[in-house]
Amino acid sequence: MLKLTPAERSALRSEAHALNPVVIIGEAGLTPSVLKEIDVSLDAHGLIKVRVFGDDRDARIETYETICEKLGAAPVQHIGKLLVLYRPKKETSGERRDKRGKGLREVTIIKASPSGTKRPTVKKVVLKGNERVTAGGNIKRAKKRQSSTKKSVLGRA
Repeated sequence: MLKLTPAERSALRSEAHALNPVVIIGEAGLTPSVLKEIDVSLDAHGLIKVRVFGDDRDARIETYETICEKLGAAPVQHIGKLLVLYRPKKETSGERRDKRGKGLREVTIIKASPSGTKRPTVKKVVLKGNERVTAGGNIKRAKKRQSSTKKSVLGRA
C-alpha cells in the first residue's frame, strides 16, 4: 500500500472533487472482475472514484483497505459510499503511444484578411499525425527521415 503525505493527499482530494465514479461495487461485493476493473482504471487514470452500494460502513472500510492492499494503491478519501484511490500511472502505455505517432486531430486556422479591414477567415482542418500548421496558417508535412548511406550500403551486402 502506498503512503501519502498530508499535502499530497489534500492535493489529490481537490483533484478528485470533479471526478465521477468509474467503478461501482454492487451487491456481490469485491469480486475478482471488479478488482480487475479497478486495476485497469488505476492504470489508465491514476486517480479514481469508486462507489460502493450497501449501508454497512464497516464493510465499506474493509473493502477500501482490501482494494488498497491488493492493488498497491493509496487511500485518499472515504466519504459515505465514495472511495477515492490513487496509484501512479504506468508509463508503458504512453511510450507505446509515442512510438506509433499521433492520430488525426482537428485544428482551427485563423488568417487575417490581406487588407486588414475585413474579418479574418476561419477554417477548421483535420491534420494527420505527420502534418503541422506553420505560423502563416499553411499545412506542412514532415519530411521523410534521412537515411544513412552507410546503413543502406551495409544493409544490402
